[in-house]
Amino acid sequence: MARFEFIGAILYLFFHSLTFLNGADILFPNQTISTAQTLISQNQVFELGFFSPGSSQNKFLGIWYKKTPDVVVWVANRNNPITYSQKLLLSLTINGTLNIISETTIIWSSNSSLLLGSNPVLHLLDTGNLVIKDINNVTNQSSFIWHSFDYPGDTRLPGMKLTINPDSGLTSWKTANDPSVGDFSYKIENQGLPEMVVSHGKGKRWRSGTWNGLYLSGGPWFLDPIFRPEMIFDGYKLISVSDTYNASLLQRLKLDESGFLQRYTMSEKNNNWNLVYTKPRDPCDNYAHCGPYGICRIERAPICECLSGFEPKFRQDWDLQDWSGGCDRIRPLNCLNGDGFLEVKGVKFPDMLEFLVNMSMSLYECEAECLSNCSCTAYANAYITNGGSGCLMWFGSLVDTRELPGADSRQNLYIRLPVSELELRTDLKEKNNKRRPRKLILILTGCGVLVIVLISCGMVIRRRLGRKERKDEDLELPLFKLATIVAATNNFTAENVIGEGGFGPVYRGNLSGEEEIAVKRLSRTSGQGLEEFKNEVILIAKLQHRNLVRLLGCCIEGEERMLIYEYLENKSLDYFVYDGNRTTMLMWPKRFDIIMGIARGLLYLHHDSRLKVIHRDLKTSNILLDTDLNPKISDFGLARIFGSDQTIARTKRVVGTYGYMAPEYAVDGKFSVKSDVFSFGVVLLEIVSGKKNRDFDHSEHYHNLLGHAWLLWKENRVLDLVDERLNDSFVESQVKRCIQVALLCVQKFAENRPVMSSVIFMLGTDGAILPEPMEPGFFVERSSSANRGRRMSTSKDSEQTTITITDLEPR
Repeated sequence: MARFEFIGAILYLFFHSLTFLNGADILFPNQTISTAQTLISQNQVFELGFFSPGSSQNKFLGIWYKKTPDVVVWVANRNNPITYSQKLLLSLTINGTLNIISETTIIWSSNSSLLLGSNPVLHLLDTGNLVIKDINNVTNQSSFIWHSFDYPGDTRLPGMKLTINPDSGLTSWKTANDPSVGDFSYKIENQGLPEMVVSHGKGKRWRSGTWNGLYLSGGPWFLDPIFRPEMIFDGYKLISVSDTYNASLLQRLKLDESGFLQRYTMSEKNNNWNLVYTKPRDPCDNYAHCGPYGICRIERAPICECLSGFEPKFRQDWDLQDWSGGCDRIRPLNCLNGDGFLEVKGVKFPDMLEFLVNMSMSLYECEAECLSNCSCTAYANAYITNGGSGCLMWFGSLVDTRELPGADSRQNLYIRLPVSELELRTDLKEKNNKRRPRKLILILTGCGVLVIVLISCGMVIRRRLGRKERKDEDLELPLFKLATIVAATNNFTAENVIGEGGFGPVYRGNLSGEEEIAVKRLSRTSGQGLEEFKNEVILIAKLQHRNLVRLLGCCIEGEERMLIYEYLENKSLDYFVYDGNRTTMLMWPKRFDIIMGIARGLLYLHHDSRLKVIHRDLKTSNILLDTDLNPKISDFGLARIFGSDQTIARTKRVVGTYGYMAPEYAVDGKFSVKSDVFSFGVVLLEIVSGKKNRDFDHSEHYHNLLGHAWLLWKENRVLDLVDERLNDSFVESQVKRCIQVALLCVQKFAENRPVMSSVIFMLGTDGAILPEPMEPGFFVERSSSANRGRRMSTSKDSEQTTITITDLEPR
């Protein structure tokens, strides 16, 4: 029997020694790979060889995807770069050691060995795992003597396990050109209950939240059936995490050099990598963003609040949106005379810095135990399964708490407060409860009437707009009579005109009951028409967000087409930003609030709403401001809906405003979420500078505002861009971060621009290491000041631009 195994091994060796000459997946002892040769996995998924990352001249041995060679998933000698141009070879010794050799010097070694008499081979698997094994056990994974999955770099591939071994886990590259170990790591942490943590040096950058029996408590994203990792526990300790291998789905998890954890999937159709999600996703994911006893609520402005019963520790810093100092108690605890607990629902639990875990306690027993210990500041169920089980208790400050939109209602935290504070809140609650029955009757009655009105209006609008065949697009809007709008606007008198755009004039009006409205009336000479009108009605009726303008209804009679909006008395953003007399109302703290509000509105459109919406005409004049100068994105006439899996579209009719359009859209008619990101970058630079991109004028060059910002960036003089009227109201580091993010948004190529979740995180994260921006789009000097600001083909009094594209691809 042994004789047949030996013969089989010899034949196997002979066959693969021949196929290697054509790029095999196996290397045998005494064979070598030079810098001009590679190993390729059997199904042509992965490739192994020598490479130089980015602009670096150093050589490394690595594994990458064959179809996308720039995506490197593993590097052997990441901390031992080969800096000289000598002949390099990769060889496997007869005793099972893999070496990188330069002439007679061993640069890197696997330090592995087989027993005497074994037949080692090096095999690159279709999983991306590089393994050394005995040829007599080719298919037996337990026979692996050494494999690269035990030595992860910045990427976790399906089948690769991250374990509690201190050396396990992902580590970022230092830079895009340097794969040596960088500043960030991603590991399992079993401090109390297990969680996943991204660390920056010795500090934390992001944490997933503790395991709650179903998922990691930082969010139910962990329950995604496609990406849900396999987790192995030893009791309550997490010992390994891995992704299930699926040959039909290429995916990877990467920790990039800026500390972002990013999940990608491969689109076989386009041969592109799609970014599925990023962690940290937003500023609230940033570790301890709101300081001790603060809670982060991403859907509010400002996003940081003190927990009930607490107040800002440093009020002046808090008002400047520096929340790192956190909060203090309004009233001290009174342990001897009695304290109580206030329930906070749907939160990611605070970090377990000082804690106690007892999995045998009920929630009732947990409360009693916490109450009996004067140092206990909060408690909660450890697991949310089976009606809740186990006990978590916190001692000392509560750090890194965030509200989770749509979070599991069983994931609740109970915070210790003095009885006097609880009684005050109980009194307020009872007063509200007394008013509740009457309010409830009014609300239910109003809802009944509203449902009837909405159904009736929906049927009328569908009939009048010819949308009977599209039953899924009921407009769900009140229909106003023309006579009502005529009376409200005083017969559309010129004195009531408050603005005009591509759609037509906008009038201020008053309905009965003194409710103020803004009426957008479609002009017969408008560059936009019925299609844009219907588009805006359908879209905005289905979108609800604090940073989107609210549509009250519409009017359709005869030739009249009108949209009725809430009236925002502070008009649009450009009314303040470019006007020297009004700009003093927008000092830097308020401008930054506006920037974050616009960003959250775009994130909602791109990701969080029930529709995936591309706005296509984001500009300062389409950002309206309410009484408190909170921003609201408006004008959805040009917006388009994307499918959940759609990433890009193309049109022959490019519409938008010159100066805000992304290059790929203006030139080729291609638009995506990255088109809106470009527009946001332009708006951000305009807010910072107080100047308009297309009308920008400078004595030393003929660049627009984007080009001017880029020149200042390269000269390290970005603060010269700041609106001089801001005086000393701004935080220097915050302004610099905004300019850098803006330049990242306006980069020439769409694939280099960040998504809005990353934009929000970068804007709200002080001290984060941001990527270096590349050259912006339209970085071309204009020939003279005479042609600056000249529009493409436009209507006379409209900012609307239409370009006809003749070379098209079918959609």
